[in-house]
Amino acid sequence: MPSLVIPASLLPLDGRFGSGPSRVRPAQLEHLVANAHLLGTSHRQAPVKDLVGRVLEGLADFFRLPAGYEVVFGNGGSTAFWNIAAAGLAKNRSAHLSCGEFSAKCAQAHTTPWLEAPHVITSEPGTLGELAAIAGVDIYAWAHNETSTGVAAGVRRIAGVDAGALMVVDATSAAGGIDFDANEVDAYYFAPQKNFASDGGLWFALLSPQAIERASEISQSDRYIPEFLSLQAAIDNSRLNQTLNTPALTTLLLMEAQLDWMRSIGGLSATAAHCTQTSNLLYSWAESKDTITPFVSNPAHRSPVVVTLDLDASLDASALTQVLRDNGIVDTEPYRKLGRNQIRIATFAGVPLDDVEKLTSSIDYVLERL
Repeated sequence: MPSLVIPASLLPLDGRFGSGPSRVRPAQLEHLVANAHLLGTSHRQAPVKDLVGRVLEGLADFFRLPAGYEVVFGNGGSTAFWNIAAAGLAKNRSAHLSCGEFSAKCAQAHTTPWLEAPHVITSEPGTLGELAAIAGVDIYAWAHNETSTGVAAGVRRIAGVDAGALMVVDATSAAGGIDFDANEVDAYYFAPQKNFASDGGLWFALLSPQAIERASEISQSDRYIPEFLSLQAAIDNSRLNQTLNTPALTTLLLMEAQLDWMRSIGGLSATAAHCTQTSNLLYSWAESKDTITPFVSNPAHRSPVVVTLDLDASLDASALTQVLRDNGIVDTEPYRKLGRNQIRIATFAGVPLDDVEKLTSSIDYVLERL
C-alpha cells in the first residue's frame, strides 16, 4: 500500500514515462498476437523477409528519404553501431560532440588502434557545444538527442569540412520524434525502442550514397572487420530483406505497428509536432514553479522527447519518484550516472498529451504533501 495515495482522478491512464524502453500501445500487442505465426520461423523465407521489407520501406517513406539513400539494419543496437561506424565508416579520424553519457560512449568507440585519436568537443551535462571543421577529419559524429541529459542538437552539414567527410548522427531517442532533413546527414542511426515503441535487438540506419560508398571502400581495404561489425555485410543483407543472423521478430512486428500508426497520423512532421507540444507543456509547467527548473537552461537546446527537470534542494526527487512509482507512475527517475536531484520524463510519440497533463497534476499533489 503506498504511503501516499494519489487520487485516481489525477492519475494518467498509462503511467509509463521512461526514457529507456518506451510504452508499447495496446494496438501494437494486438498486431504482434495477430502475427504470432511468424515467430519461430525462418528469417530466410518470404513471410519474414516480407515483414522486413515492409518495415524498411515504411521507414524510407516516414523519413522522406532522398534519392539514393537506403535504410539499412542489423543485429544489435546503437551500441553496436558505434563500433560499426568506427570499423566501417571512419577512415582516419573522427570528430565528436560529447554532451552526455551516450555521445561520450560513441567517441570512446572511435578510440581504436586503426584510427587517429578522435577530436572531441565536450560540454557540461545540460549544455551543448559546437563542432567545427577540422582538417584531416573524415567523420563528424554527434547525438540528435542526448537521452541522459535531455539536450537536443540540430542535424546539419558542418561547413568547411574536408571533401567527402561524413555526418553521422546517433538518433536513438530522437528518431521519429524530432523533425529533420535527411539531406543533411550521411548516417542517421537508431534502435527502435523509443519513439518507435519497440523492443531491442536491432539497429536501423539511414545511409546516404556517400556513406554507402565509404562502407564499400573500407570493406575492400586490408582493415580487419569482424563480420558482425561489417557495415557492408549489413548493407548487402538489408538489400535482401534480411540480417546476418536471425533478427528480433517481436521487435520488427511491434515496430511495424507503431510505424504504420505514425505514418497514418501524418508522418514525421506530425509526430514531431506532438512531441514538441507535450514537452512544451512540461517545460511551461516547470517554469511556472519556484522549485522546479528545466535542467537545460537554453530553450533552443531543450529536447522535445526527453524532459529533464531539476528540483530545488528543499524537495527530495527520490521521495517523489518513489511515491509516483508506488502509484503506478514509473521510470521518472533521473539518469543514474548524472546524480542530480531531478526527474526525467519521456514525451515520445506514443505518450498522449492527456497523460502528461495528468502527470503534472499527480506531481503537484505529491509535492504539496511531502
